[in-house]
Amino acid sequence: MNESTPDTPPDSSRTLELRVPEMDCPTCAGKVTNSVERLDGIDKIDPRVTSGRLVVTYDATTTSERAIRDRVEAAGYTVEATASELTLSVPGMDCASCASKVENALADTDGVGAVETQPASGRVTVSTTDADRETVTAAVESAGYEATLVGDDDSALGEREAVWKSRRAIGTAVGGLLVAIGMALEFVFPAVDPALGTLAVGPVDRGYDLSHLLFIVAVVVAGTPILRNGYYSLRNRSLDIDFLMSLGILASVAAHHPFEGAILAVLFSVAELLEQFSMDRARDSLRELMDLSPDTATVKRADGSEETIPADDLEIGDRVVVRPGEKIPADGTVLGGTSAVDQSPITGESVPEDKAAGDEVYAGTIPESGYLEVDVESEAADSTIARIVRMVEDAEREKTEREQFIDRFASVYTPIVVVLAAAAAFLPPLVFGASWSYWFIVGLTLLVISCPCALVISTPVSVVSGITSAARNGVLIKGGKHLEAVGDSDVLAVDKTGTLTTGDLSVTDVIPLEGADESDVLRRAAAAERRSEHPIGQAIVGYADEQGLAADDEATVSDFEALTGKGVRADIDGETHYVGKPDLFDGLADLEHVHATTDGGVALAEMGYGTTPQPQCTRAGCLDVLSDIVPDLEADGKTVVIVGTEDCPLGVVAVADRVRPEAAWAVSQLQDQGVRVVMLTGDNEGTARAIASEVGIDDYHAELLPDEKLEWIRSLEADYGEEGDPAHVAMVGDGINDAPALATATVGIAMGAAGTDTALETADVALMGDDLTRLPYLYELSGQANGVIRQNVWSSLAVKAVLAAGAPFGIVTVIHAVVIGDMGMSLGVTGNAMRLANVEPETPDDPEIEH
Repeated sequence: MNESTPDTPPDSSRTLELRVPEMDCPTCAGKVTNSVERLDGIDKIDPRVTSGRLVVTYDATTTSERAIRDRVEAAGYTVEATASELTLSVPGMDCASCASKVENALADTDGVGAVETQPASGRVTVSTTDADRETVTAAVESAGYEATLVGDDDSALGEREAVWKSRRAIGTAVGGLLVAIGMALEFVFPAVDPALGTLAVGPVDRGYDLSHLLFIVAVVVAGTPILRNGYYSLRNRSLDIDFLMSLGILASVAAHHPFEGAILAVLFSVAELLEQFSMDRARDSLRELMDLSPDTATVKRADGSEETIPADDLEIGDRVVVRPGEKIPADGTVLGGTSAVDQSPITGESVPEDKAAGDEVYAGTIPESGYLEVDVESEAADSTIARIVRMVEDAEREKTEREQFIDRFASVYTPIVVVLAAAAAFLPPLVFGASWSYWFIVGLTLLVISCPCALVISTPVSVVSGITSAARNGVLIKGGKHLEAVGDSDVLAVDKTGTLTTGDLSVTDVIPLEGADESDVLRRAAAAERRSEHPIGQAIVGYADEQGLAADDEATVSDFEALTGKGVRADIDGETHYVGKPDLFDGLADLEHVHATTDGGVALAEMGYGTTPQPQCTRAGCLDVLSDIVPDLEADGKTVVIVGTEDCPLGVVAVADRVRPEAAWAVSQLQDQGVRVVMLTGDNEGTARAIASEVGIDDYHAELLPDEKLEWIRSLEADYGEEGDPAHVAMVGDGINDAPALATATVGIAMGAAGTDTALETADVALMGDDLTRLPYLYELSGQANGVIRQNVWSSLAVKAVLAAGAPFGIVTVIHAVVIGDMGMSLGVTGNAMRLANVEPETPDDPEIEH
């Protein structure tokens, strides 16, 4: 944590850590400290001799990182370069040409390594070895953009003033008015357009009317921001739209075509304002995520008093009070109170979940009906919602294959068209004596067409729109390439436990025998298992408690013994009872000839049991547990537990991992979308077959170890792909046990990742709630995103090609190039991308599936 003196504003305090390996003794540390202390604005110096590091807290308004480094070197010690990463908010960088200028400015800065520009979110990430934050910020500002280090500002995306109230919007409006008056004078009322005189330009005398003067003034008023940006483009050697438009405007005025220059300045400014407006709308979805976390928290102190503090100041162990309608300020556990909590910001689940003491809650979620007291278990920066926001912000950093192709294409396309524009402007007049005026306009038009802005932003704006839409619906996608890859995957491999099933064992059947009733069987089984730590035993105890069956008094249960691999033995009311696998009863009670309880229990006749009398037995309801009941239950994927004494069995209890109610619907939806669903599980063949049948999966593979699942992923890639082109296989699992398979698959999808650090960090896609309905939604969103990207790319290319082909014939003019090729297409691709925000998860009609 940064420390500052009382006179130092908190936001100007910085902490710098330098690696000084030669500072290896107290004497060295003293020399370095004395040297650095000479600087004004030094708040604290911490020389760490053992690790050879120097930590300095300083006031950034008084001194700088560079000055501190210089003082260390002045003391005779070398500061080793250490790679670090800085993220800057650059809100004015909202297009590809802006990003190009910033990249070029940073490329010329000493100590700067890799640079990643993200125009869709207005961020720049810089890897530095020797450049301090002031140097990096100054480099970005030298490209003509304001920059703020993320963390120094409340808004990482950099809020800007309303587009239509900005100085540029006002200048554009005034310029447009001047152009309109000038056009009226020149084309509609030429008789009232007074001549202002002539001006000698070289050997040529040129006459100027009032309309010409109005056009030139319009260029100055509306075109100044363009010319300013063009200057920075030239300074940073960036062949971008700002430079090309500046060149076109100046050439128009110099060549005595002020009308074309004014039209170019006004229309291009309008295009830039509209593009900025569209980009701000795209960024709003990211800002909405950031706004989910509350700014303040109410802390309950030990004396019972309450204090409101900034949420960022919460510490682990604090007790916070949250009233209905307020946002929970941090991840934690409920200590007191009950409430239905809206968790849609985290899980995307629209139905509130009831929370009581001991339940986990997340920052940004909202209690709707009751008061809660929550024990804070994570700092603000480490909360689930904070990690989601960071990952969504970072998702743009990794470019998709289509983006990489477009970047390569644009780097070749733009120079070629610029050369063609120059050739069109000069060759026909010089070689064939054609009209300078006509071919100048043709060259100017091609110059405008040459900028690939709409093409370059077509993919990233679609990616950001899709990823933020997914985040609002409880699906966290780590990057554009993963969004793209899901829609391209032909096969989805699905884990069973914790994915198709809940992962929690539960009692599914209770079959009472020999006169016992269902309650008696459960009560005895729970009494014996209450001391067991086995999951099956805990499932039986939990089910008995749910049924309201009071546990037997501890004094009546004695001589408890866990029989490893078989079950348990305990004395209940003085009689020895056994609860466990059928083979536990070998040599004890006879399981091949028992009698069903005919009243107060399961109607066995409806299940096909107990209808055939045994030879030499006059009683009704004869059963062979080993032949009749056990095989049928195991065929359904259930684990069979026998409850009985040494003399006779008292009942059969079946335990199973419950299939999620939405699993069959989700699988059906995926199959309807053309996705082949394959189940990979480590469970036994019988259980795998039963679960696969229940949810509608034809292809399953059982009894697989983690490394065998990995091999099956590779096998599926080969089986469903073509030679030299493996199929794309997605894998969905719990994010931990299935780690090798998730890492090997084209896309790894983790289930139920809310609050789970490992799943959030390792998966490519994380379903924040345990909700399989999000899988069909994910595939639909990805498919639509890929379609939108293709539409944007090909429409941009097609429009550019048509405009370029029409320019030499006079069909396409500067106005068409700006309005259609630049402004129109930039708005078109952005608006098309924003459609992804309207993709919503489909809800099953089955009322048993809660949403």
